[in-house]
Amino acid sequence: MQRRNFIYNSSMIALSMSVFGKIKWNGTSFVGNDPTTADILGPYYRPGAPIRTDLVQQGAKGDIIRFSGTIIGKDGKTPEKNALLEIWHCNENGIYDNTSDEYVYRASWRTGADGKYDFRTIMPVPYKASETATRPAHIHMRISGTTDQDLVTQTYFKGDKYIPGDASSSDPKSINRILDVTTNAKNERLVKFDVILQDAYILDAIGYKKIEGLYDMGKGMMAEFYHEGDDLFAKFNGQIEEALEYKGNNSFEGGLGQIKVHFELLPDNVVKAKVSYLDDDNKVVNIEGTRLLKYPA
Repeated sequence: MQRRNFIYNSSMIALSMSVFGKIKWNGTSFVGNDPTTADILGPYYRPGAPIRTDLVQQGAKGDIIRFSGTIIGKDGKTPEKNALLEIWHCNENGIYDNTSDEYVYRASWRTGADGKYDFRTIMPVPYKASETATRPAHIHMRISGTTDQDLVTQTYFKGDKYIPGDASSSDPKSINRILDVTTNAKNERLVKFDVILQDAYILDAIGYKKIEGLYDMGKGMMAEFYHEGDDLFAKFNGQIEEALEYKGNNSFEGGLGQIKVHFELLPDNVVKAKVSYLDDDNKVVNIEGTRLLKYPA
C-alpha cells in the first residue's frame, strides 16, 4: 500500500492517505465496471443491527419484497467475500425505528464466497421529510469490511412519483439505483441490486486522529467527527447525519456531495472544520467551528 503526503498552503499540515488506482484502460478495453455510486447516509442510521435476512414483522401490512443481489469487488467481476452489508428503511407508515432493541426493519449480513445477499422485508413507502419535501420510497445500504472503499448508498424504485422532486434520487448519479420491481409466484415483489465497489483515496489512522473530536460550530450547534472503517462519520447535536469519504486536500464529502467538510490543521493542535450542506430547500448553508475536545490517541 503506497502512501502520499498532500501539502496545501505552507502554514497547513496535510493529512496522509493511501492511494489506489481507478478503472484503467489496458490497451484493449477498460478493466472493471462502473462502481456503484454513493448516496446520503440520512439521519436514521443506527450501527449494530442484528445479523438476519428476514425483517418482516408479525402483522406487517406492507407488501413483501425480496431484496437481493451480489457484492462485487473493484474489478467488476469478483464476488466480495465477508463484506458487511447493513440495510435499513421505514415501515409501512413511513416511520423509522430509531430507539427499540428490536431494530425493526434494520439488518446486517456477512456475504459468503459468492458475495450474495437476499433479504425478505416489506416495501418501504414515501414519507414527508419536511414541510416542503417528500422522500420517495427507498432502502438504505452500507457496505464495509472489505479491502475496497466503504460504500453508503440508497436504492429507489421505478415509477415512484416523488423521485423527480427529491434532491438525491433525481441526481444523475442515482440513475442506476432506480430499480425495476417484478413479482414472483408467491406475489412477493422482487428487486435485484448488484453492488460494485470501487478504489478510492483512504485516509490512514494517523490522519483521522488529527481531526477526530468535538467541535463548537456556533449558534448552539455541536459537531462530532469520528471514523469507522473508511468513513468519517459526522454527528450534529448528537445525531448521526452523514458518512464522509476522503477526497484529498484535507477535505471530505458525503454521498452526492450534499455535505462537504474541509479541515484546517493549524499550529498548537488547533483544528477548524468548515462545513457546507444543503438545507431542506436545497440552499447551501456554510458553517465553521473549532475543535473543543480531541479524542485520545
